[in-house]
Amino acid sequence: MSRLRLVIAFLFLAPCGSALARDPLTEGQYLTTAGDCASCHTARNGKPMAGGRVVPTPFGAIPSPNLTPDAETGLGTWTADDFYKALHEGISHDGTSLYPAFPFTSYTKVTRADSDAMFAYLKSLPAVRNPATPNTLRWPYRMRSLMASWRLMYFDEGEYQPDPKQSKAWNRGAYLVQGLGHCNECHANRNSFGAMATEPFLAGGLVPVQNWYAPDLSMGRDGGLAGWSEADVVALLKTGRSAKGTALGPMAEVVVKSTQHLTDDDLAAIAVYLKSLPPRPPVTQRGNAVDAATVAQAGQKVYAQHCAACHATDGRGKGAAYPALDANASVTEPTGINAIRTVLSGGFAPATAGNPRPYSMPPFSQVLSDEDAAAVVTYIRHAWSNRASSVSPADVRAYRSIPGAN
Repeated sequence: MSRLRLVIAFLFLAPCGSALARDPLTEGQYLTTAGDCASCHTARNGKPMAGGRVVPTPFGAIPSPNLTPDAETGLGTWTADDFYKALHEGISHDGTSLYPAFPFTSYTKVTRADSDAMFAYLKSLPAVRNPATPNTLRWPYRMRSLMASWRLMYFDEGEYQPDPKQSKAWNRGAYLVQGLGHCNECHANRNSFGAMATEPFLAGGLVPVQNWYAPDLSMGRDGGLAGWSEADVVALLKTGRSAKGTALGPMAEVVVKSTQHLTDDDLAAIAVYLKSLPPRPPVTQRGNAVDAATVAQAGQKVYAQHCAACHATDGRGKGAAYPALDANASVTEPTGINAIRTVLSGGFAPATAGNPRPYSMPPFSQVLSDEDAAAVVTYIRHAWSNRASSVSPADVRAYRSIPGAN
């Protein structure tokens, strides 16, 4: 058989969309993008993957390491085995335990084949010399020896194992969400030792230090995405906006650097998996010592003056430009912090290939008093079909006191 006939035979026999049909370095780049590695490992105005971006944690700041193949400061002396061990076990090539600011707790599910492809891609990048800077973790958290106990209590090692009872799309979605996408690292509460809750999975949580609430991602009854369709999920991940809401804060960066670049099949698979998450028990909303009816009445007046022109009197938004506030997960999340910070600091949707000129919401920090801001947030959390808790002027003041909030 001639070489040409062999090539033609290979192309017809190779599974559609498989790694075999893709150039290995292209596959590695795609997987690295799916893992959103650039968000942490590329500093602002820095070289791609050269590290240096500071990752804030409640225990101190951790600068991200250099992932380029520089021999002295990057992955130049690493092997594919070293890289897999870092992803799979959370152990660096020198044998030290990595801090869980690096999400090895999720990356442990990455397959060896995908790990090798990612490593090959990173080794193909231009080498950049960028020495690591020390972390500023407080004592005793900077003691790596403590990681042995932490790992014993909170880390379950193991590659993702497909569920034979589920579809191919479901398993692909589960692999991306649980592993490469490491979604639970943000969409879960964490305990006082920085370990994320795993049950119920993707149930939502406050992102440490950043003060954004990452909502519950379940689409069933009482879930954070109740009422969303699979198409709504795909639209948000691909363009940064959907009929049900807009990606803001840390999620906007995820869309820009990661999910907008995923294939339609992978985005659909993620939606299939999220839709399968079990129904949640109703969330117990925290209460505030405020007269909700009186505050909401005052908030309705603020809403009519400043918000209704864009978001509509009925809270359904206007077209593709202004998102609905009725049944909006960012409005009804348990803490109220997302609505407070968006009202005060504005809302800035990501610019993506599918939405290159997004509309943004102006900040009202200098326009609204603490009382007015609390009133309008309480109103939108109570209005229409929303049944979330009230917020108080003290909640607004607490946000204003955060450095850089205004």
